[in-house]
Amino acid sequence: MVAELAVCRNLSNELKLTGKKNTGFMRKLRNIELGRLTVDEYKQKEKTPLVVVLDNIRSCNNIGSVFRTSDALLIQKIYLCGITATPPNNEIRKTALDAEKSVDWEYTEHTEDVVKKLQADGFKVFAIEQVENSIMLPDFKPCKAEKIALVFGNEVKGVKQSVVNLCNGTIEIPQYGTKHSFNISVSAGIVLWDIFQKMQ
Repeated sequence: MVAELAVCRNLSNELKLTGKKNTGFMRKLRNIELGRLTVDEYKQKEKTPLVVVLDNIRSCNNIGSVFRTSDALLIQKIYLCGITATPPNNEIRKTALDAEKSVDWEYTEHTEDVVKKLQADGFKVFAIEQVENSIMLPDFKPCKAEKIALVFGNEVKGVKQSVVNLCNGTIEIPQYGTKHSFNISVSAGIVLWDIFQKMQ
C-alpha cells in the first residue's frame, strides 16, 4: 500500500513538473464497463444480512437516497414506517434512480412492530442515534454470521424513544463540530458502508 501511494505521488509530481497530461491513467469508466446487474439479476443475488428500518422519514429525497445506497451494498430489505412515503413515488424515484424497484421493501405503520418482528426472526436491531451508552461506530464489531437491522429516524426528532427502548443497542457516529447532526441519507451512507465492510 505504501509503495502504491509512492508510485501515485511520483506520477502526480512528474505530471506537474513536465506539464504532461494524464492520458489514460485515471480514465473514467463508461456505464457499460461497470458490471451493473439487471433488476432480475439483483433479485437473485445473495444479499448482505443487513436490513434498514426508516422510522418516520419525512423527505422523499432522503428515502430515495437510502434506496440507492441500499442497492449499492446489496441490503436485504428496507422497512418503511409511519409517515415514511412508499414507492411508486416520483419524488423518491428522483434520488433512488429506480433502486426502489431492485431493493425489497415493506410498509408497516408502527416501527415498534417491525423491531419486534425482526428480533423474533433472529436479527439484532440497533438504532442509529445519540443516546447514553451508545456504541461509537468505529467500535462496533458485528459477527460475520450475525443478522443486523439498523433503524434510522426522523430528520428532526430522530428515532422515537419507544423504538430505542426496544432495540438491542444503539450505534452513534462520532462527530466533532457544532451541529452534531447528519442528514439521514448521509448517516445511512456512513453506517451502511462501515458495517457492510466489517461483515465481509
